[in-house]
Amino acid sequence: MTNTGKLFRMRRLSSANDGRHLFVPLDHSVSDGPVVPHDRWHDLLRDLVEGGADAIIVHKGRARLVPPRILAACALVVHLSAGTAHAADTNAKVLVGDAEDALRLGADAVSVHVNIGSDTEERQLADLGAVATACEAWGLPLIAMIYPRGPRIVDPHDPALLAHVVNIAADLGADLVKTSVTLPVRRMAEVVANSPVPVLAAGGPTDGSDLVAYATELMAAGCSGLAVGRKVFTSPNPASLVARLAAVVHAPEHQADLSRIPSMTTGAL
Repeated sequence: MTNTGKLFRMRRLSSANDGRHLFVPLDHSVSDGPVVPHDRWHDLLRDLVEGGADAIIVHKGRARLVPPRILAACALVVHLSAGTAHAADTNAKVLVGDAEDALRLGADAVSVHVNIGSDTEERQLADLGAVATACEAWGLPLIAMIYPRGPRIVDPHDPALLAHVVNIAADLGADLVKTSVTLPVRRMAEVVANSPVPVLAAGGPTDGSDLVAYATELMAAGCSGLAVGRKVFTSPNPASLVARLAAVVHAPEHQADLSRIPSMTTGAL
């Protein structure tokens, strides 16, 4: 049976309705501290929407502080996982919300963080599976933010390892998966080729190279989009940077393969 609610919400996660996504995570305020001073929060949101972000990602409490009018053309994703830079184990993540919380806030999707290779991997996988069950019942898209991180990981940029990681996300019920990037970047094509759900590349280049060029290479490798937070909200001109990234993500030559998105092929949008 077609999950109509998920169909509509998946549509809102891609403003151009092309199966591609530019998400701006702003959940760093829990893990690391304030994203921007409080008096600049609404200005930042306006910049992201003006630039063409498809969605912002925030925690449930922060979502209450987002005026609905600001997000008229931008989706809302509520992040359900948390952990801080001050924890004894910074790779540990716990659930601090659920699908029902997100729906009450008007969210279009939720996200869950999992670190494969961490000491608490078992619990994080169980949490992802439980959230996936609830999301299926409520027709709510699930984004798995899943990374190879922890004492058992030798090379977090290994294509074979990342292919395994994205398949874990898909097998446990994620509709979209956000993960680390291979080195070299062009080998993300191998990860995408082995994923049954769309793959979003996390973050930006760590070597200080041009973010837009980096995004172009990732999209050419077949990624379905980007999730870029820190490099956007620390930019002197977030609106301009987001606009340039959106132009890359939604460029016609990077048309997504919608057959890779199960929830978008079970009925007409």
